[in-house]
Amino acid sequence: MKLLLFLALCSAAVAADTNRLTPQEKKEGYTLLFNGKNLDGWDGDPTLWSVQDGAIVGLSDGHPFKVNTFLIYKKRNYANFILKASIKLRNHNSGIQFRSEQLPGPGWIVRGLQADASDVGDRSAWGNYYEERGRSRTMMKTPDEGWLKAKSVLRKQDWNTYEILADGEHIRLTFNGVVTIDTEEKQSRDGIIALQLHAGEPMRVEFRDVKMKLLP
Repeated sequence: MKLLLFLALCSAAVAADTNRLTPQEKKEGYTLLFNGKNLDGWDGDPTLWSVQDGAIVGLSDGHPFKVNTFLIYKKRNYANFILKASIKLRNHNSGIQFRSEQLPGPGWIVRGLQADASDVGDRSAWGNYYEERGRSRTMMKTPDEGWLKAKSVLRKQDWNTYEILADGEHIRLTFNGVVTIDTEEKQSRDGIIALQLHAGEPMRVEFRDVKMKLLP
């Protein structure tokens, strides 16, 4: 009983210390896109997305689907920014969409740029630059350019950090402090932010500390 109480207190302490801006981030102009309590400002399938212990949780156990689905931040489109987020993946495939668009039709289907997250052993895709429903991995120098740099710093089934810089044509992905992609993008100029649940095997992914700084 004491152990359960201790674990509950630890969980509460961690949740209370996340989804906040540091004094330096406030000074630099960051804002939170997720309040740590509910999905205000976000839109997705309510059977798949929820908030638990201060994290956005995407969970498809018992709820199979055939097309990749997304939780979409609905407030506006973004062009130039620095986006930070922490992500924990139990299994399978997810990612953070940026400069993307929601496609018409049923469901929450998105096309556009993605900071990839995938746990499939040597074929994983952490750190990769991807275009959902578009050019896939062809924007990288090799199909695993980002993963080759990210795999040495990956915290498997634990929290990892992404920083996405989109500034004009400049795109840079930083994974757990390591720059995995530094390239130019001439097609996608602005768009929505979204979080992915991938079709296929039942999966779970979590996100927290989602924050953004707008650039001129």
